[in-house]
Amino acid sequence: MKTRVLMVCLGNICRSPLAEGILKSKVDQSKVFVDSAGTGSWHIGEQPDRRSIAIAKRNNLDITQQRGRQFSEKDFDDFDHIFVMDNSNFRDVIAMARNDEDKQKVHLILEEIFPSENVDVPDPYHGGEQGFENVYQMLNEACEEIAEKLNNGTL
Repeated sequence: MKTRVLMVCLGNICRSPLAEGILKSKVDQSKVFVDSAGTGSWHIGEQPDRRSIAIAKRNNLDITQQRGRQFSEKDFDDFDHIFVMDNSNFRDVIAMARNDEDKQKVHLILEEIFPSENVDVPDPYHGGEQGFENVYQMLNEACEEIAEKLNNGTL
């Protein structure tokens, strides 16, 4: 049975698609399924932001097949681990949790590299190219930790 990991941000066009693409590139996809979603509904069915596509491409990742979707209560049933990009996403997802089991699946992604510091992945949407580069670097480092844990069975 595959371990199922969900990446969540606000619109599912910038940060979570990058996190999905990065983690997919670091794990055995026959053992780990990775998806992404947004807490908002604005970009359902849309490709990731062109700047996310571009930074992914510069790092030899193709995220053009991804399409935005909204996080739903059913995701608690469908996924083993839910990584959110910031504290606002964390509150939104936790608010939908039905029980403690659901809540225990939800983690800030940067806790992987900044334990107990509650660090947000900044939303690069309203910024320039450098913001997307910075986000990529943060997510790459966090996904390296997640992949290592998935690969050695500690997550």
